[in-house]
Amino acid sequence: MNVIDIKQVLIIGSGNMGQQIGFQIAVSGYNVILYDISQNCLDKAMDRIAKLAKTYIAAGRLNDQSAADALKRIRATVDAEDAGKSVDFVSESVPEDPDLKGRVFAQFNKICPVHTIFTTNTSSLIPSMFAQATGRPGRFAAFHFHDVRFNNIVDIMPHQGTSPETVELIKAFAERIGQVAIVLHKENFGYVFNAMLMELLKSAQSLAANEVASVEDVDRAWMGVMHTMVGPFGIMDSIGLDTVWKVSDYWANILKDPQAIANAAFLKKYVDEGNVGVKTGKGFYSYPDPAFGKPGFIEGETL
Repeated sequence: MNVIDIKQVLIIGSGNMGQQIGFQIAVSGYNVILYDISQNCLDKAMDRIAKLAKTYIAAGRLNDQSAADALKRIRATVDAEDAGKSVDFVSESVPEDPDLKGRVFAQFNKICPVHTIFTTNTSSLIPSMFAQATGRPGRFAAFHFHDVRFNNIVDIMPHQGTSPETVELIKAFAERIGQVAIVLHKENFGYVFNAMLMELLKSAQSLAANEVASVEDVDRAWMGVMHTMVGPFGIMDSIGLDTVWKVSDYWANILKDPQAIANAAFLKKYVDEGNVGVKTGKGFYSYPDPAFGKPGFIEGETL
């Protein structure tokens, strides 16, 4: 299959990243099917995608007509058979559990055409952990997006069984949807940027969980020294504390590291309260006007 043969794309998982990936692909002229097991989740996702379209318009990336056209290219469904039967490319963004991802891919392997390329948007796992479960390991790789609202960098991470043709096809598709692809030479947990970011977030969590410094002071230190607009806890709010907790808890259980376990417990308090960040209006900060975005935050005037 050549990149010109890709006409219809399936997004599995309607969370924050599924929404962003699906919309960016639709903006690029492709028909998109958004699949989830919950109609309620899909309804919320379509509302958020409509809001995402408005941010593109406000930023000058789209006009009213092109945004409307992109939205018309997205169709949502809870019917797996309907979702996968005629797609050419799959992007998966379900929770960070290799067993779950394997089961989802195995399900769609029975539904999707033989030529369909499978990709995972996993942020913390590696594709070999569930490549065989996909049923088509040669046509499977990680294709990881960052926040498409602010950047266009994507990671392509093949596993040992990924065919060179698949890597080239994914790279060509990335270019078609306006992304800059970084192709990894070998599997690496966290890809490139996330591998560095995860160490930062882990350090920040440890400082707060151990009561060395407050959430706000950790962010003030980072923002003040590095001259950034947001600190590690603000970044976690943007990612979603439920996602950050799932990743932290998964590795804490795997590694049995006391500090990792403490960090996961620290995050879970926010998750249990339903305060998971920007998408719920509250996490470590309150949104849409977080304290770290106000004048005087670094000086401590807004604490």
